[in-house]
Amino acid sequence: MKKKRLIPVLLLRNGWLVQSKNFSEYKNLGNPITAVERLSQWASDELIYLDISPDDTYDLRRDDLNTPNRHSIFEILDDISKRTFMPITVGGKIRTISDIFERLSRGADKVCINTQALEDRSFITKAANQFGSQCIVVSVDVKSIDGEYVVMRDGGKVQTPYLAEEWSHIVECCGAGEILLNSVDRDGKKNGYEIPVLQSVSDLVKIPVIACGGAGEWEDFAEALKKTKVDAVAAANVFQHVDQSVYLVKKYLFDHNYNVRPPNLLCINPI
Repeated sequence: MKKKRLIPVLLLRNGWLVQSKNFSEYKNLGNPITAVERLSQWASDELIYLDISPDDTYDLRRDDLNTPNRHSIFEILDDISKRTFMPITVGGKIRTISDIFERLSRGADKVCINTQALEDRSFITKAANQFGSQCIVVSVDVKSIDGEYVVMRDGGKVQTPYLAEEWSHIVECCGAGEILLNSVDRDGKKNGYEIPVLQSVSDLVKIPVIACGGAGEWEDFAEALKKTKVDAVAAANVFQHVDQSVYLVKKYLFDHNYNVRPPNLLCINPI
C-alpha cells in the first residue's frame, strides 16, 4: 500500500521565509535556505516551496558568508538544490511552459500552478503533455462562503465561479497529477484541517490530494489521515517552531499505526 506523505511547505516572500495567516498577514522567519536543510535532516518526505512575492524584489538586506543575499527565485532554487535530496515542488509566478522548464532545470521535481490554471485551463493539459502529469500539481485555495467551499484566487482575495469539487474534477480531467488543497480560512490558525472539503474532494478525484491549512498539533495530521482519503498532509507554520518537528510528527503517526514511512533517525542531527 502506498505510504502517506508528510510535506512541509515553505513560503518565500521578497527573499524572506515567512509565516502566513489567512493569506494576508506575514511574519518574517529568516533565511530561505537554512530551513530547507533542517527539514531535509528531519525526514521530510517531500517539500513544497511557494514563492508568494507580490513583485520581483528578493532582498534579505544582508550579504555575508553565512547568509548570502540572492536576488531572484532562480538563485534561491540553485542554493536549495545543493542542500537537499528530497523531492521539491516549486510554485509561484508560473505562467508559461518556459517558466516550468526553468524551475525543473534548477532542481525542482514538480511545479505547482494556480492562477494560470484558472485563467487558462488548457495550460494544465499543455504542461502535463510536455512534462508528464506526475510533474504538475494544481493548487486549489478554498474558502467557506454561505456554506459552500468556493475556490479563491489572487492570494485568497478574489472569489472564482468554481466550487472546490467542481474545479478539482476539472483540473484532474485536464491532466493534473496532484492537487494541493489549501484552506484560506484556516491558514495559520492552527485549529485543524478543513476536514469536510478534504473528504469531498479526496472522495471525488482519483489523483493524489495534499491537505494543507490549519495543522497545529500532531493530532491534526492524524485526523486528516483517519477521516479523509488524502494522500499527503502538509503544513507550513507548525514546522518552523519546534525542533525536529517533521520527525516528531512522523514518529507520532508511525507509533499510532498510520501508513507512513518510519522516521529515519539517521536524518536527525545529534542534540
